[in-house]
Amino acid sequence: MGFDLVAACPAVTPQGLSHFQQWLDAGYHGEMRYLADRRDAYQHPGHVMAGVKSIVVLATNYRSSSSDEPATGQGRVSCYAWGTQDYHDVIHDRLKQLKNFLHDQQSVSNIRGVVDTAPLLEREFARLAGIGWQGKNTMLISKQVGSYFFLSCLLLDVELEYDAPQETDHCGSCTACLEACPTKAFPKPHVLDATKCISYLTIELRDEIPVDLRPPLGNWLFGCDICQDVCPWNRHAPISDQPPFAPREDLNPVDLGCLFDLDEQAFRNRFRKTPLWRAKRRGILRNAAVILGNQQNVAAIDALAKGLHDDEPLVRSTSAWALGQVANNTQANSECRQQLTNRLSIEHDDQVRTAIRTALEQSVAPHETTSSGMG
Repeated sequence: MGFDLVAACPAVTPQGLSHFQQWLDAGYHGEMRYLADRRDAYQHPGHVMAGVKSIVVLATNYRSSSSDEPATGQGRVSCYAWGTQDYHDVIHDRLKQLKNFLHDQQSVSNIRGVVDTAPLLEREFARLAGIGWQGKNTMLISKQVGSYFFLSCLLLDVELEYDAPQETDHCGSCTACLEACPTKAFPKPHVLDATKCISYLTIELRDEIPVDLRPPLGNWLFGCDICQDVCPWNRHAPISDQPPFAPREDLNPVDLGCLFDLDEQAFRNRFRKTPLWRAKRRGILRNAAVILGNQQNVAAIDALAKGLHDDEPLVRSTSAWALGQVANNTQANSECRQQLTNRLSIEHDDQVRTAIRTALEQSVAPHETTSSGMG
């Protein structure tokens, strides 16, 4: 059915529950309030399905061939989102097939399939089922397939023969993932501060990306693979041969300038069936503006000028910041400042006006110099 690993464990209170609750109490979940709102439901799988006795944990490898470094004017997308379909849809269809098969065997009366949307600590149950261990970057790592895989679960109302749990952490003294993170999102091993994670910033965060975290975001448009790319356990991880996860040319990498030409309907037509839809148009354009600002390329001015006049205040304010960054290029300073000044004269949103003023203040026109006889 397309699953690469399968194992079973009892439906019990997850061992890492207290760790999860401490993580919530520390505020590391940021704006992902659905996690805190359902914190009590994570205490036992019975809150997801009454009468559950067993959990079948399934892993689906999505690793694709590596991509080239994006050129100026392009943005990177996490490889889990390169495919032609949203993984939720793909895996839900497979879970449905598996559920129907089990019902045909008349071995279960109640069964539910979940793909990272139910209040279930999947990585805890994957470890309990022996799929792998949780690395220092908090990703679940398998000796067989590394960490580039999706987890899904079947909850059953029957007892099964259970697999042995994964007791050993094979990360050893390696800290490559912690050291490689450009935003320093790991306060300590096995703990992720999501509010600093590039994946959170480009997908889950709905408002402004903090200014101090924009330069470290680099050229990531959607998600981030850095802490997985450097993991030694992924060096020889197998490449997925599953068609739904084969890279689309327009997602690996993405041309940023043309994104500012997409209205809401055009954006929907292009991204509705992909994971990028989760960030919505305003989020993707915000991220694109940050990347263009980081690249400080004169060729981005036209696209950012469109962003400066977008219907979404979030897109306008981030485009203003980006034009301020491009203005650091002396060749583009005058044009960028003119774009900002023109928009300020008609802008009505206070947050956008503040962003424009800040960009103008930080991109002061260079003083003309006179010849002093120097060669």
